[in-house]
Amino acid sequence: MEQGRRLAFDFGDVRIGVAASDASGILASPVATLDTQSQTLDRDLSQLFEEIAPIYIVMGQPKNLSGNASAKMESVRLFAERLRALTPLPIYFVDERLTTVSAARVLKDSGKNSREARKEIDAMAATAILESALNNERLQGAPSREMYT
Repeated sequence: MEQGRRLAFDFGDVRIGVAASDASGILASPVATLDTQSQTLDRDLSQLFEEIAPIYIVMGQPKNLSGNASAKMESVRLFAERLRALTPLPIYFVDERLTTVSAARVLKDSGKNSREARKEIDAMAATAILESALNNERLQGAPSREMYT
């Protein structure tokens, strides 16, 4: 695997979960939760790119349980366009089915109630998305076969 950190986003209508890997691409960790309506969102995203210096970006691709793209995919693509305007980094989409559910379960198991975990769930979901991308990269040489162009 190529050396360098990776950055993942779990885009939601209210919040965006953010996760990053270590430079070896072994460990994914939650980084932040951003407000989608923030006046400083572009600046916050640019600052993340500068601080983390990722080699690529991965985003959760919302799909229905049937495997078809969900109605939410359009807002995710719009966010990908926003990212593209801020950075030339490759952007990959990774299936995000059930990542929020599994993140909520992990937080509940750690003793946090839903009110305490609300903001953390999005960053944990981004971590699950990044872990999936890292596994794909180890197995097939790329984080995903679906790339935003």
